[in-house]
Amino acid sequence: MPETSSDAAVLDPPDLKTPVVEFEDVSFYFEGKPVLQNISFAVERGQTLILLGPAGCGKSVLLKLANGLLKPDEGHIRVFGEEMARMRRREVYALRGRIGMVFQESALFDSMTVEDNVAYRLHEERMPEAEAHARVVEALKFVELEDAIQKFPSELSGGMRRRVSIARAIISNPDLILYDSPTGGLDPITSTTIIELVMKQRDVSHTTSLVVTHRLQDAFILATHRFDPAIGAMKPIPKDGPDGGIDAGTKFLMLNEGKIVFHGTTEDLVHSDDPWIKRYLE
Repeated sequence: MPETSSDAAVLDPPDLKTPVVEFEDVSFYFEGKPVLQNISFAVERGQTLILLGPAGCGKSVLLKLANGLLKPDEGHIRVFGEEMARMRRREVYALRGRIGMVFQESALFDSMTVEDNVAYRLHEERMPEAEAHARVVEALKFVELEDAIQKFPSELSGGMRRRVSIARAIISNPDLILYDSPTGGLDPITSTTIIELVMKQRDVSHTTSLVVTHRLQDAFILATHRFDPAIGAMKPIPKDGPDGGIDAGTKFLMLNEGKIVFHGTTEDLVHSDDPWIKRYLE
């Protein structure tokens, strides 16, 4: 079926000056109770926004709103400059083709092999099998899991399942990736491995991302380290360098009881005088 002019506009590359994600006075209610209230922020192209806050403060709901899985009760949400609430279903689906999503607990299909899980979107797009296979192998190499291509999720550890989930998210070279607690429930060593993959995608592909995490250690590793392709691993940003030990493209958004209590740089966060923020960071 030929594209309509409206569909084609959705698929155009985003303007470099247009925020990739923009929330304007967004509120969302569940059974009459506010989950998010008057949320406003923007994420520029290439930035990473880390979402922090106690359980139940609305972080995961915010990601679902950004992905068009939920609609706001009030306010405006623009992704790649397009207001999702005004788009037709087919247009939203086309826009989601440019968004990768890493869900909590991986959300893999148990009856499918790793290859079929990673290639799910490519199969929906009816990509030729040989091309889809090559793309899957490339994505699994990125997450260092190509040997597991014919395994089933039940044969994988929790950390391996998260890596498969990341491979599935990056398979279509998205312009935006949403990570919903990618290290939740994992041990510290495995969590660091997953965060290194998030960092690798950020620094190698320069993909814009929103990262929900409950682990402050993961958040500050992202803010103070970079992935070095020369050594195939992350390393601290030199404190005596021009960046002062901080990744300038990584920002923080903190929520509490559905409201923004902080939005800004790593430096401003760690030096905040707000009593609630100081208690949370401790």
